[in-house]
Parts: sequence; structure tokens; C-alpha cells
Amino acid sequence: MTAPDSSATLAAASLTQAPLALPPASPLAPGVLSSRQGAVPLHVGIIMDGNRRWAQARGLPRLLGHKAGAEAVRRTIEAAAEAGIGWLTLFAFSSENWNRPEEEVRDLTGLLGLYLRHEVGQLVKNGIRLRVIGDRARFGPDITEAIAAAEARTIAGTRLNLNVALSYGARAEIVAATRAIAAEVAAGGLRCEDVTEALVASRLATAGMPDPDLVIRTSGEQRLSNFLLWQAAYAEFAFPDVLWPDFGPEHLRAALADYAGRERRFGVQAR
Repeated sequence: MTAPDSSATLAAASLTQAPLALPPASPLAPGVLSSRQGAVPLHVGIIMDGNRRWAQARGLPRLLGHKAGAEAVRRTIEAAAEAGIGWLTLFAFSSENWNRPEEEVRDLTGLLGLYLRHEVGQLVKNGIRLRVIGDRARFGPDITEAIAAAEARTIAGTRLNLNVALSYGARAEIVAATRAIAAEVAAGGLRCEDVTEALVASRLATAGMPDPDLVIRTSGEQRLSNFLLWQAAYAEFAFPDVLWPDFGPEHLRAALADYAGRERRFGVQAR
């Protein structure tokens, strides 16, 4: 499975930019029928793909592609908030991305730690609540502590819920949830018949969050690459043919407009 061509530096680098003018989060409930004119998804997930190809096409180093991708993150956060999206989940660094060249991984994780320590104040100022999902322990104790501190400092943010998937893989997430439930059954705390979809969802990294209504993947690739496999069961999808560093508010608006024209039935026959 090919991992998305994005990096942990994308979301982190966006924190260094100027403050965003963010409106309150959308009051829409999950599962709102999007056939109504102007309906906005409550939760949008984005697989940020194309940084390295963008740099390669311009004869630039990979890290300059990631830097350009960081600018796209900032634009997207602002555009999502302006559109009234309440939850935005960015696939920034997959579990497969650890297989990239050691130098690239080292540079990107170093930048992540730097920004988490010095720029999270911008999130607080803009009313953004940050959550990180994924195997954060793989980044080492320094970055793990920085992530926890950033989450704690932004916990009061209500204008936008920003989830960043770091060292994340949906299959591993589901396996971990399954193991936790199996252990509870073995210990006598649960019966097999107690295991429901709701129970499994409550053991995932996204417990308590709405499922994504819309998943966007840039670069024209049309696959999930191990992103929110359980949660995206009834999501709508958009695959704009644009590399992530070139993604802007106009592309998000186009995806939202297309979404608003769809009828979401969740397995129920249309009337």
C-alpha cells in the first residue's frame, strides 16, 4: 500500500503563519443530508498527497515541497473554518512513511518537534483545538511530550477541531481496538454479545469524534492509503487532480459544492 506523499511538517509548519480569522464551528449534526443547498459537512478528512512530486517537477529538494505543503495547510485550515466545517482531520504522516529515507524522516520529525514547542501559542490564539491520533510513541519522548503539551494548551479551543494523524495507520488502529476489547472479554469485564459497532468505535483513536462526512485526497490518486478505514464507511469522496502544495480555498469550495449536491442515504433507499 502506498502511503500519502505528505509529512508531519505540514500541519506543524502551518502554526507559524499569521493568525487566522476563524468563525465558530459548524452546528450541523453528523449525517446531515447534503442534498440541501448549502449543506456543509461537519467533518472533513484530507489525505495531503503530492509534496514530493511537486518539488520534483520543479527540480527542488523534497523539503521545499513540504514547506510549500505547509502553506497549503494554512490555507486549508482558514478555508475550512470560514466554510463552517467543525472538524478537520489531516493525514500528515502515515505509519508507512517511516520507510522513507532516514534523512528525510529525521528532518521532518525534527521540524515537528520544533514547531510543537514554539508555535502552538498561535493555535491557542486562534481558538483551534489540536488533537493528534496515531502511534506518537514512535517519535520518541521529546516529541511525545510536546504533543501532549500542545493538546493540553489548546483544549479550550472551540472555533475549529483540528486532528492531525501522525504515525497513523487505520489497520493498526483497528487491531489495537480489537485487542483491547479481547482483553476486556478475557478479564470478564465484557461478554462477546456486548461487542457492537458502537463499542468498537469507542476504542478507536477517534472515540467521541464525528465520523468524516467527506474525505478528500489530492494529486488525483484514488485510494485511502490506510486512512480512517472504519470511520469513513459512509463518507463521500473527492479526488481533485491537484498536488497538495497547489491546493487552495477554491479546491475546497469545489469539493464542498459537489458534496452539497449529493444525497447521503446511509444504506436507506431513496424516497
